[in-house]
Amino acid sequence: MTRSASAKTARRISPSNTSPPAAPFPILLVLRPCDAVETAECWQIALESLAAPSLLVLTRQKLKPARKTFIAKNLSALGAYEIAPSAKKTKAVIFASGSEVEIALDAKAQLDKKGIPTRVVSVPSMELFEQQGKAYKEKLLGTEKIRIAVEAGLRLGWDRYIGTDGKFIGMTGFGASAPAEKLYEHFGITAKAVVKAASK
Repeated sequence: MTRSASAKTARRISPSNTSPPAAPFPILLVLRPCDAVETAECWQIALESLAAPSLLVLTRQKLKPARKTFIAKNLSALGAYEIAPSAKKTKAVIFASGSEVEIALDAKAQLDKKGIPTRVVSVPSMELFEQQGKAYKEKLLGTEKIRIAVEAGLRLGWDRYIGTDGKFIGMTGFGASAPAEKLYEHFGITAKAVVKAASK
């Protein structure tokens, strides 16, 4: 399944009718990778999954590679992992999935320059993350006061990670059609919006 269209020609369907409503089905494993590496990992997870059917949610947008260092371990199998750590004590954490990880990484670069050390957590599968041990989940979620989630979808499920006081950058409507970059600007799903939310 793809949930967005090419930036130049195709109609972009509002994604709130794809993966978010799938999340409440307890036997469905939803996988939303952010780049080619995560896609390969999620494909492996889907092939090896015997307990539940898998829904692999892909994008047709042109994305930059997010994972540039080889790691033998399938990190996507953890459901969520730190894709971009901070060299300094972090003040903010950004959770994102799929193509929005690129936005989160861009925002992190800008926030680091502004003196707000930030780390980014990629969340290819909420279902798999919920299956991890308490210690891993607590360590990954962290205690940063500035907590932001980014997804071109609904807020559904993200409060578990950012809290009800956390900032969500995502969809507030349904059915809009336009080139991807225009819709992202329209809904405010941009690195600029993330930086603004973190700076308040």
